[in-house]
Amino acid sequence: MPSSATPAEELIVARFRAHARRLFWSALVLIAVCGATAYFLGNLPEPFEDWMLLAVAGAIVVLLALVPFLVWLSHSYTITTRRVIASDGVGSRRRRELSHTRGYSIGVRRGPIQRMWGAGTITLSNGVDAPLRLVNVPSVGLVHEVLADQIEVNQILAHRDARAGTTGEI
Repeated sequence: MPSSATPAEELIVARFRAHARRLFWSALVLIAVCGATAYFLGNLPEPFEDWMLLAVAGAIVVLLALVPFLVWLSHSYTITTRRVIASDGVGSRRRRELSHTRGYSIGVRRGPIQRMWGAGTITLSNGVDAPLRLVNVPSVGLVHEVLADQIEVNQILAHRDARAGTTGEI
């Protein structure tokens, strides 16, 4: 352990996103639109033209495949040696942080479908601020263990630093 006089560097322990299973329907729509467009291109009835087909296919892909992917991509969770950071937002970023040193309770909820995929929702509550929810976390058991370990290590370091400050040790 480093001495209490030197602050420990903040390191990234884990960085992850919500489970990607919610992109299943978007992928299915993308495959179906590509197949239908390839089939109907050049085979449309007389009043319709190929550019109309391509415009409708492009709109469907943007609305039902690209937008859900961008929303999923914009949510990320980071666990460092000092805090938990939840950030989201496509246009503007919103960020919430929770320090390990203050301590917090960890709640895990897993529905039947989440259990099938090994995912779950973690709720972190320090009793003062609004709870921080990490939704659809992949490998939820492993993330729970990492969070518990980080709380323990940070509490030990904070206690050691407090004792060193009161006794005059360096």
